[in-house]
Order: sequence, then C-alpha cells, then structure tokens
Amino acid sequence: MRYLVTGVAGFIGSHLLETLLERGDEVVGLDNFLTGHEHNIAPFRNDFEMIEGDIRDPEACARACKGVDHVLHQAALGSVPRSVEDPLLSHQINTTGTLNMLIASRDAEVSSFVFAASSSYFGDTDELPKHDQMPPRPLSPYAVTKVTCEQYLSVFSGVYGLPTVGLRYFNIFGPRQDPNGPYAAVIPKFVDLLLDGKTPTINGDGGQTRDFTYIRNAVLANLAAAENASMASGEIMNIACGDRISLNDLYAEITKLLGIDRAPIHGPERAGDIRDSLADISKAKELIGYEPEVTWQDGLIDTVEFFKQKHANQG
Repeated sequence: MRYLVTGVAGFIGSHLLETLLERGDEVVGLDNFLTGHEHNIAPFRNDFEMIEGDIRDPEACARACKGVDHVLHQAALGSVPRSVEDPLLSHQINTTGTLNMLIASRDAEVSSFVFAASSSYFGDTDELPKHDQMPPRPLSPYAVTKVTCEQYLSVFSGVYGLPTVGLRYFNIFGPRQDPNGPYAAVIPKFVDLLLDGKTPTINGDGGQTRDFTYIRNAVLANLAAAENASMASGEIMNIACGDRISLNDLYAEITKLLGIDRAPIHGPERAGDIRDSLADISKAKELIGYEPEVTWQDGLIDTVEFFKQKHANQG
C-alpha cells in the first residue's frame, strides 16, 4: 500500500512514517517544516518520497495525493495559546489546509482519509468521560479549526463518497516530541527543563487532569482507521487510554523517574485551557478495533528514558 503522511517531519507524522516503513509500505511525506524537524525524518530519508510543500497550496496537495491509497493527515498548526495569539494563521493552515487536502484526496480517489482531530472539541464540561454524543464547546481558535474540519470530513463522506475518519487525539506524548519553545507540550517540556537543572512552571493550580496517550497508541489508531475507513466513513472517534492524571501527579511521577527532588513553580492559568479531560474510547474500539497497547505509565517511562539519552548525548 502507498500512504501519504502530511506533517511527516512532525512528532506524530515521523512515528507513522517509521511504522509504515517497518511494515513494508510505500510512503510519501508532505511537510513545510514550519513546526516539523529534519532530524525527525533523517534516519528514513532514503526510504520514502519527500515532498517539501504547504497544505495551503492546492497544487502541492494534489501532487502529494497522486497515486496514493491512504492519506494520514497530521499536518496542522498546533497549540491553543498560539491560536489565541494568531487565529487567522491557525485557520489558514488547519481549516483551509485540510479542505485543500480533502479536495485533493477526493480527486485522487484515495481509499481513506484519516484526520488528526482534537479533544479540544469538547471544551470545558463537568461531564466525564467525554463521549461522542456530546456537543462541541470549543474554547479557542485552535479548537474551532478542528471542529470545522470534522464537519468537512462528514460532508466529504456524504456528498463525495470519500471514506473519511476523524481521530480525536487526547494529549499524545512520546519520544521526538518537541520540548522547546512557548508552545511545547507539557511532558517533554517538564523533562527537558528538569534535566537542564531548571524549574518547570505548571499553569494554574496543577489539579487539572488529562488523558495522556502514548504515541504508539495514536499510530495504531491511524493504521486501524485507514484499514477500516469504508465501515467507519464520516465518523469521528476518541483516541486515548481512558485514564487520567493531574498535572501535579504527573510532575511527581516525572521527578521520581528522574531522581530529582524539585518543586514546580505555579503560574497563571492559560486562556483556552480546559480543566479536566478523560475519553470514552468505546466507539473507536467498536468501529475500527482500536485497543491502546501502552499505558500512560509505561509510555512515560519510555519517554523519560528517550530524553535522558538525548540529554546525555548532547552533553
């Protein structure tokens, strides 16, 4: 099979690339390197077709989709705070870019289009776990872009017969995730700062909870969605572990794994952040056979070890 991975140089995209190549699939990668990194794909450069292009460019999308069986659309401008600062850029990349990819995929008559949706769809509600019958309550421009794309997936499935599946990711983490910059994800940022002898800042009181999902589970979900798209077309489903931990407890687990005794700093809450997150993953289990293989605890051990090794090599 021939797969297109958009955002291939990113965290999730590069893990998809690695797994697909290990399986013996052909891979085309599309990335503009706005947030992706060459070092994520450097070990595989000779094993796949790389197209440096932007999903805001319809011609680049059409070229990337040519001759492809399955599209795994991961390219996006992530981060809630970044979208608050620049909502137009988030819309152009996430919404218009996804529409360009849907049109190109339709025209290329691909067998499946799998989209990286987001748990930000649910907003901040007291009801837990978050399930598929809940209405959208986006709290940020980023969340609005992802909710809008879900609607486009449904329309392209119903109107054009394009087999689409949306995967609402819940806090994906793991090796290769970028620890740098103001928009870095919390786990790699905490680990990297602690290894550098610095003190991480927890936004708010730290009691907020998340359903952290190891990267291996997200990869498996994408492959299962592509293989079962004809039976799940137009559907959106949660991808997580169905477990949650507070940021305070997460920080304690990380410091324990690192053997570091250092209290965090507590800063102000971030605009657009939700308080609690926990996923009902029954729909993904039923429609695409998704089963999380790695718990957040085991995933955290692997992730901390990755960054420890990386830090040691750099030192």
